[in-house]
Amino acid sequence: MKLQNLQIIVTSPPAPGWGGQYWIFVKLTTACGIEGIGEVYASAVGPDAMLAVIEDVFTRHIEGENPENIELMFRRVYSSGFTQRPDPTVMGAFSGLEMACWDILGKARDRPVWAMLGGKMNPKIRAYTYLYPLPHHDLTEFWTSPEMAAEAALDAVDRGYTAVKFDPAGPYTIHSGHQPAMFDISMSVAFCKAIRDAVGDRADLLFGTHGQFNTSGAIRLGQAIEPYSPLWFEEPLPPDNPLEFAEVAKAVRIPIAAGERLTTKAEFATLLRTGGVKILQPALGRAGGIWEMKKLAGLAEVFNAEMAPHLYAGPVEWAANIHLATSIPNLLMCETIETDFHADLIGGAIKVENGYITPPETPGLGITLDEDLARANPFTGTGLHLQMQEEPCDYQNGNSFAGGAPLKT
Repeated sequence: MKLQNLQIIVTSPPAPGWGGQYWIFVKLTTACGIEGIGEVYASAVGPDAMLAVIEDVFTRHIEGENPENIELMFRRVYSSGFTQRPDPTVMGAFSGLEMACWDILGKARDRPVWAMLGGKMNPKIRAYTYLYPLPHHDLTEFWTSPEMAAEAALDAVDRGYTAVKFDPAGPYTIHSGHQPAMFDISMSVAFCKAIRDAVGDRADLLFGTHGQFNTSGAIRLGQAIEPYSPLWFEEPLPPDNPLEFAEVAKAVRIPIAAGERLTTKAEFATLLRTGGVKILQPALGRAGGIWEMKKLAGLAEVFNAEMAPHLYAGPVEWAANIHLATSIPNLLMCETIETDFHADLIGGAIKVENGYITPPETPGLGITLDEDLARANPFTGTGLHLQMQEEPCDYQNGNSFAGGAPLKT
């Protein structure tokens, strides 16, 4: 087999757009006609520029190669341009292409991807969901309403989920990390209390932040929510301060989780060595692909750390997450996004049932992308997949930030 052709589709999920403003799907085709699908989760540049990066990575390092040679292709891309260091944009491009190679290999061997990663360690995958507004909730008010969040949490638990995630700690901005306002801390405590009162011990609480805080601010916030025993305190610091995570971990009695903005095992290694993080949340469309994150799972196992693949993307990255999750012993859970558009793009091939996902048995990633549907919903905007807010803290007006509602991941 030789990799011959590349096609790229940029699709935009219908409003309210859970999963980001756009998703980038790649399709590779071998000279013998086998097709594979992947998804690129990289957002430092707009989709037009990202398409050029994907095409460049394919042309320079992948075109004409045997899709079996994933290790070789990774090393080419990782070292390209005399770098040999993590690069979220270039590795994001490779990650989607690498997924497509695994899809091709599974189809060529008539086996699901998990079977080529060591087999089925986990016959079902525990799923968790973000708390999204219910149909009768006001879309603007929801993000600052502990009562609405508690109602959404109870609904999720009644549908079988055993873990729910929420992030009431305020919008994330280019000024991070900073001290949280007392308003933010009080709001976070109110959310934890309302949700814990609603679900009791039927579900774990997953407290999300997005790298908003400096070290002392993260400790203040983490200690304030300790009484509600969240399963994790997510990304309390910006990802460019890896050594400081250990300081938070020592001071807060909640497991620290992080990883959605990291790429390759190299960036996770410091967090593992220092004990700063015990729950790793790689985004497989950015972090280097399935094989690189299989390696990370092995490293994490040595440090008694668990894997919880992240999802704020489309259903192809979700499928890759499920195959990795099926094969590793130190799996905690996987993030899910249940929208009709996610399901329709892959024909409902992967689904959450009573809070769990059954790994697909069909070859490759176990999905078929509805390309017509994807192309019928093109991205026509100018923004990035996610956009950070520019307004600084506004403590005098009773909240920590001037400006609009938080962006969700």
